[in-house]
Amino acid sequence: MVVVVMVVLVVMVVVLVVVVVVVVVVVVMVVVMVVVVVVVVVVVMVVVLVVVMVVVVVEVLVMMMMIMIFIISL
Repeated sequence: MVVVVMVVLVVMVVVLVVVVVVVVVVVVMVVVMVVVVVVVVVVVMVVVLVVVMVVVVVEVLVMMMMIMIFIISL
């Protein structure tokens, strides 16, 4: 009886350890995925912002050039 109880206890402990390890691995994977997605979204937003800023600056510069050319031509 004692041996059977010991074996059952050992099996329970092993199963618990395996379950805990699996849960930890899954949680870590999910966290890593979330972090990667967040980083990608932030990088894309920053790139879009920079492109928009550059386009706006170029537009303003072109408008100023046109206005200067127009004034000079007068």
